[in-house]
Amino acid sequence: MNRLSLLAALVASLIFVTGCSTSSPLRTSYNSTAYRPNNPDNVRVKVSLQNRAVYVMEGDRPLLVTATAIGTPSKPTPSGNFRVFSKLPKKRSGSYGFSVAGDGSIRPSKSSQATGRYVGFPMAYWVEFLPGYGFHEGSVWPMPRTHGCLRLHKNVAPKFFALTKSGTPINIQQTQPEDATLGKNLKRPTDYADPDPANAVLISDAIFTTPTTPLFAEGA
Repeated sequence: MNRLSLLAALVASLIFVTGCSTSSPLRTSYNSTAYRPNNPDNVRVKVSLQNRAVYVMEGDRPLLVTATAIGTPSKPTPSGNFRVFSKLPKKRSGSYGFSVAGDGSIRPSKSSQATGRYVGFPMAYWVEFLPGYGFHEGSVWPMPRTHGCLRLHKNVAPKFFALTKSGTPINIQQTQPEDATLGKNLKRPTDYADPDPANAVLISDAIFTTPTTPLFAEGA
């Protein structure tokens, strides 16, 4: 074996032993376990802006604990006490989306600036608590990123949608007591920077998917 081959073999063996790699590590798809409430009328939602966490509770029983993306300082998520008043599984934004020209070309656009047919950005599993503000499916960044809405991971948004109903109380504060317990070691998504699907998909109904696995776990 010549010197070059010996060096290559040595590098390969080090990669194998140390687990190092020049490629990006595979990421586990994010998810949060949800449990069916005993009485849907007793469900309440608590949001911690500081911990970027959502706690769906039935009394002292956690039904769903999950990470969320919050609004930026210039467009903050409102705090206070609210109630769910609107739900829509296939919601589209009325402010941000795409302009579709007559020739079929698609470009990002605000609704007020669209020169062609306007199609709003998908906001699946919309749960509204204040006009223009709600929970919905989206990228869960580890820093303030939204226009005030609360984004939930695509694998979690359908569960949250199923747990809430019109009238469900929502409390949004800087902190919640659950931060020190349920939210202390909360796992967070790592796929927030993944690219969006092609624009042609984003403007089509194909972007709205239905879960193929049960929403609720047994027990607890």
